[in-house]
Amino acid sequence: MSHHYSGPDYGFPHGDARLDLTDLYAFPKPGDVSKSILIMNVHPSAGVNPPGPTTVVPFATEAVYELKIDTDGDAVADLAYRARFSPGDGGALTATLRRAEGLKAIGAGDGGQTILEGAPVSMGSEARVAEAGGYRFFAGWRSDPFFFDTQGALNNLQFTGDDFFTEKDVCSIVLEVPNSALGAGKIGLWHRTVDGASGKWVQADRGALPSQSVFLTGEMKGDYLAREPKDDARFVPVFAHSLEHTGGYTPAEATRVARTLLPDILLYDPSRLAVYPANGRALTDDVTDIFISILTNGKVTGDNVGPHKDLLTQFPYVGAPHMARSGERAAGA
Repeated sequence: MSHHYSGPDYGFPHGDARLDLTDLYAFPKPGDVSKSILIMNVHPSAGVNPPGPTTVVPFATEAVYELKIDTDGDAVADLAYRARFSPGDGGALTATLRRAEGLKAIGAGDGGQTILEGAPVSMGSEARVAEAGGYRFFAGWRSDPFFFDTQGALNNLQFTGDDFFTEKDVCSIVLEVPNSALGAGKIGLWHRTVDGASGKWVQADRGALPSQSVFLTGEMKGDYLAREPKDDARFVPVFAHSLEHTGGYTPAEATRVARTLLPDILLYDPSRLAVYPANGRALTDDVTDIFISILTNGKVTGDNVGPHKDLLTQFPYVGAPHMARSGERAAGA
């Protein structure tokens, strides 16, 4: 189910839905090949364990929401975009976006060069957009663009075509970025949430490629989520074991396939059309059909669910939320 519910037993990392990553997207800006759209989705509006709605507060003020960028292929961040949220006038959240480079991009924290601050967080259908220095920025509730038969996945991959996410919402952080700010040529992307509630920065969740951490890591999930992509070779045997069990792969073939899934980085070349898994990921790419086919060694090839119809043709591209959440409710939740 993509990266939704990546905590223990399909729960939330650190027990907080706001720290749960859902999906990462990267694609060229429609109509302008000099810019890219990067979307980091977090905080599902409904959980499966425990079931029911999550908090209306979109983002955690004690956390950092971070997009990591590897420009030289060593699975180590060379750039980072960091969003931090704080209460503004009247208690409504506002966002600060920073950009870090080099060694500053590797570590945790909210440091870096400030791109914009005081950006409003959207709680309703209106997309409140901030702009600065060639960047555009959006943060807030949106319609979840992910599509998948979740209950079928939990029922031993017995799919019925029932899209669990049709009327679900998610919290989006959307960046329109000049390609010149992303380095030259192909880059590697991943996103993470870093929790500072304990007084020190602790990585709560990380990911890039859809579904992997949910279905393949098993009892190693906590260790996997706490690591960096450069460490992912240690998880090849874990992935291979899951592939042997679920897909009936031979040990050698399972190891080969596992190595194609790690490190957990989304490769993206801004000069090319985005089509997952070859390059980036568009909002309409049916990533779960691809992953299910890999997971089952071709025995199951899809869940009979297709893209949502409420996507926008302009920034922030993700559809309006199904439920409006007032700033007053969010501040008082």
